[in-house]
Amino acid sequence: MINGVFEMEKRMTDSEDESLGFGIIGCGVIAPFHAKGIQSAKGAKLVAVADIIPEKAQRLAEEYSTEEDGPVAWYKDYQDLLRRDDIHVVCICTPSGMHANTAVDAAQAGKHVLTEKPMAITLPQLDRMIAACRKAGVKLGTIFQRRTYESSRQIKHAIEQGKLGKLVLGDAYLKYYRTQEYYNGASWRGTWELDGGGALMNQGVHGVDLLQWLMGGVERVYARAAALVHDIEVEDTAVAVVRYKSGALGVIEGATSVYPGLETRLEIHGEKGTVILEEQTIKRWSLIDEEEPGSGAAAPAEEAGGSSDPAAIASVGFMRQIQDMVDAVREDREPLVSGEEGRKAVEIILAIYESARTGQEVPVGRGHFG
Repeated sequence: MINGVFEMEKRMTDSEDESLGFGIIGCGVIAPFHAKGIQSAKGAKLVAVADIIPEKAQRLAEEYSTEEDGPVAWYKDYQDLLRRDDIHVVCICTPSGMHANTAVDAAQAGKHVLTEKPMAITLPQLDRMIAACRKAGVKLGTIFQRRTYESSRQIKHAIEQGKLGKLVLGDAYLKYYRTQEYYNGASWRGTWELDGGGALMNQGVHGVDLLQWLMGGVERVYARAAALVHDIEVEDTAVAVVRYKSGALGVIEGATSVYPGLETRLEIHGEKGTVILEEQTIKRWSLIDEEEPGSGAAAPAEEAGGSSDPAAIASVGFMRQIQDMVDAVREDREPLVSGEEGRKAVEIILAIYESARTGQEVPVGRGHFG
């Protein structure tokens, strides 16, 4: 799982006869990261974009048209994009609550699907997406670019090799900052219907995914959540006590209420050592049987985490996942983060929300939350 896709930078060649055509649905803040990833990927070509606000679609299309690949088409109705025979993969960058319907439409049109996080905001939506893509025989992947970072892979490998011994604690501190103007800037933000939640579902989902991936899955949660600073329907501050499938314990703290916004921080403790990760930098690597390899290594300048600015996020991870999607289609294998994998973080967050509503401990993996 760790190797595979990450060998692509070594093994990819220019021998492909024809590029896979990509379309982008939703031309907001995150769409340019997908466009850049498509243009950087070998065997990929951006063909068309769509947005219900035509000016956004036109602007993105014009920005990413090139002499080499020609003009990028743009549409107001994404169904027009899906009708094109030269589009093989669709990147879904719409508000979270719209992902499911768009993904199902894309699958039924025979397009492979790479969707932004969270993959969807309810378990029925997630399961409908997975089922539709399976039925159509197309790939379904989710953007969780933190899994692609060298530091994340290094920690995952160490855990799998037993270098930390029995896992004891796994903690995630996901303290972002967003202004009220950020929420007011788009009517879907901070709503249950289209955002699906707040600090955890929108911003913190990356850290939740990385934590559960490293720790081996979550068994149950006990949580509290509230909107303490912003005028929004959903939470801007949340805390959860977590029990992992391994028996280890931990905490998840998520917020958009913490000024000025702090770097995402994960702390993994085992009986044989401790590893602490901030964004892409391993801040501490203390293992009983091993010296510190790469501890404190700085991340590239462009790899900001978006703790205070949603546009200041990593770009390399998008490039790797889009390249992986190209490879997955050509090699007929699952993408790095499949639909089933993308489902896991959402299921954990939904359990946290239910626990916060009921005041009860909630098991993860028991079925639909609706």
